[in-house]
Amino acid sequence: MCAVEAGKRGRRVAVIEHADRAGKKILISGGGRCNFTNIHCQPENFISANPHFAKSALARYTPADFIALVEKHRIPYHEKTLGQLFCDRSADDILTMLEAECEAVGVKIFLRNRISEVQRTTEFVVRAESAVFRAPALVVATGGLSIPKMGATAFGYELARQFGLSLRKTKPGLVPLVLGAGDRRQYCHLAGVSAEVAVSADHRRFQEKMLFTHRGLSGPAILQISSYWNAGATIRIDLTPGRDVAATIRDAKVRNMTAARSAFQEFLPHRFAVRWLDLHPPVAWNNPALAILDRQTHEWALVPEGTEGYEKAEVTAGGLDTNELSSKTMESRKVPGLFFVGEVVDVTGQLGGYNFQWAWASGVSAGRAL
Repeated sequence: MCAVEAGKRGRRVAVIEHADRAGKKILISGGGRCNFTNIHCQPENFISANPHFAKSALARYTPADFIALVEKHRIPYHEKTLGQLFCDRSADDILTMLEAECEAVGVKIFLRNRISEVQRTTEFVVRAESAVFRAPALVVATGGLSIPKMGATAFGYELARQFGLSLRKTKPGLVPLVLGAGDRRQYCHLAGVSAEVAVSADHRRFQEKMLFTHRGLSGPAILQISSYWNAGATIRIDLTPGRDVAATIRDAKVRNMTAARSAFQEFLPHRFAVRWLDLHPPVAWNNPALAILDRQTHEWALVPEGTEGYEKAEVTAGGLDTNELSSKTMESRKVPGLFFVGEVVDVTGQLGGYNFQWAWASGVSAGRAL
């Protein structure tokens, strides 16, 4: 996006890519359908040490702008849920579109080029395997540490350090959570079972699907909360959001475990309902005891052991400190001509197309300033 925008302004642009095709992460996104934006995108959907930083770029390049580009290329798409837009066919449509836009404005993409050195004298000098590139401006669009098997590295952060720029601590974001050994023994035989729940941590709450895995918890609700969760902290899970499961038990002809299981199975998968009740039986069947059961149902507390790490994380939270950059142009305040865009910057979107929109918007901001 940055290259296209700079190319439109008559700049000579080289995209130096270490993989055998640019944009490989696009191809695996959204289950291969590429959740390319979210129509409800707002600055509140992003995590950053400076929550105001993303506002400028997001306001100047909106989801509607990217949708217009998609429609110009006649790419069929659909809204799935919660404003998430996906390709009807495959993610390859988005990548082909971006390659075509680059070609149309004369952008040259150099594949299979690992960079050995970056210097700055009167201009930037980038030594790559096939050539030495020289330019008055350099844009770092290297992404974060997520999914190393796709080629993710710390190169962008190393460049930032080389030029004396500050970084915010990184951690895996939008990542499955791993439960402690005791909880794994109790729940992980439910791997593959999912339920609609509301998960809370750090004053944030997400109501979506939760999925049991062989090592812990995943699914959209868990991925969302993982970006806000910190090691050692508790997550709280509302198993029956907006519903009073205890009322069904209170109204039963006979209050017993059979009635309780029947009540829970109205809202939860059979195996999960049985297991959870076996581990959280009411101490009695009177109203006060059922009130306690109801509270437990809405505030099931777990302390995850950790996350599945960068190997399974969709994004990297943290990164280049936004205080180092102009929010309008993404240019370094200390090093003129040096720009950082996308995931390498300390701006992390929630699940649902927000990280792509940040990539497009930050790229366009830099491209218009080159």
